[in-house]
Amino acid sequence: MKKLERLIGKSLREQGLKLALAESCTGGLLSSMITDVAGSSDYFLGSVVAYDNGVKQTELGVKATTLKKYGAVSKETVLEMARGVRKRLQADISAAITGIAGPGGGSHEKPVGLVFIAVSKGRTTEVQRFVFKGGRKSIKKQSAEAALSMLAEALGIKS
Repeated sequence: MKKLERLIGKSLREQGLKLALAESCTGGLLSSMITDVAGSSDYFLGSVVAYDNGVKQTELGVKATTLKKYGAVSKETVLEMARGVRKRLQADISAAITGIAGPGGGSHEKPVGLVFIAVSKGRTTEVQRFVFKGGRKSIKKQSAEAALSMLAEALGIKS
């Protein structure tokens, strides 16, 4: 996937856009992948790893009512995370990830591997729901790779 990270970086640089990330279940993996590209400081502002709901609220502006009604792993929460980090870091584009990497924490309604990813750019925020299979490391990796794909799509990168 290194190629995709480089293409995203090239596109951000060419378009003069700044990127911010909000991560929960991936614990900073997506940020690490983005910063593995030399020169990423040209377009990557930073990230908030918001594992705790309190951090989601204070640092990303996720509403307590959203967390109570829908839970941390939901379309509604990831939407607020993406918009919140974009506003907080004054970025042009952002991505956010929340999910259940396992092995515990899953339920019938929200199984291990359930992940929501959002990308916010311009006036739109796109959210996708995934259910990944595998162990914790695999689910984290698949989540970060899916976020890269969504970022590439939002930037108009043809794969």
